[in-house]
Amino acid sequence: MFSKGQLIFAGLFFATFVVITIFSYRKDKKTHKKNYKGVKWVGVFFIIFIIILFLIKFSLKN
Repeated sequence: MFSKGQLIFAGLFFATFVVITIFSYRKDKKTHKKNYKGVKWVGVFFIIFIIILFLIKFSLKN
């Protein structure tokens, strides 16, 4: 389906992308902690909201 060159390029691209992402995150770690303190609670409430929507959907379906 893919040529050998395309697979090599995809593997190298993915590995490089992961390494650059890790270095960027480590560099900005202190800034993230300072600026995004309450973000985890937004995520928790979003997940709870999605679960409630699914529960409503399945309870009304029956």
